[in-house]
Amino acid sequence: MELIYFDILPSPIGRILMGTTERGLRLLHYPLTKSPEGYLRRLDARAIRSRARTARVRKQLVEYFAGRRRRFDLPLDLRGTSFQLAVWRALQGIPYGRTASYGDLARQIGRPQAMRAVGTANHRNPIGIVVPCHRVIGSDGTLTGYAAGLDIKKNLLRFEAARVTCPSPRAAASPS
Repeated sequence: MELIYFDILPSPIGRILMGTTERGLRLLHYPLTKSPEGYLRRLDARAIRSRARTARVRKQLVEYFAGRRRRFDLPLDLRGTSFQLAVWRALQGIPYGRTASYGDLARQIGRPQAMRAVGTANHRNPIGIVVPCHRVIGSDGTLTGYAAGLDIKKNLLRFEAARVTCPSPRAAASPS
């Protein structure tokens, strides 16, 4: 039986259950409102609480929530169908503070008609924030479903947008 090392991180969006394997980050579940054991049992793995094994994930998430990290540099243990993996790779290409539509992602992976399937793969993303599924919106610019809830999605998008530096109007003006 596989081992999964877990710990819980308090964050601005609630408690986050972090889980890693020997290969990398396997899960981020948030907001964690109940005991983690029930959730971990569904993974068909032996769970061991380990702050040491989740330290790198913890450090990078703390940096993200402090506004000091825009890209994650973690080994990932993503498991899914080839379609899901393609969607999750595409999600990682959406820049911090920006959004893309489900249609954008469908076109990017070469399946322009698969917008609903992209949405389903997005919903099943096991490591949101690091694989930034919160950055996906409807083609009309509306916020659509998010496994952790639309309020958290809205807060993550606002958080990132507030930390994107834009040149001031004076700096952007050309000298005369």
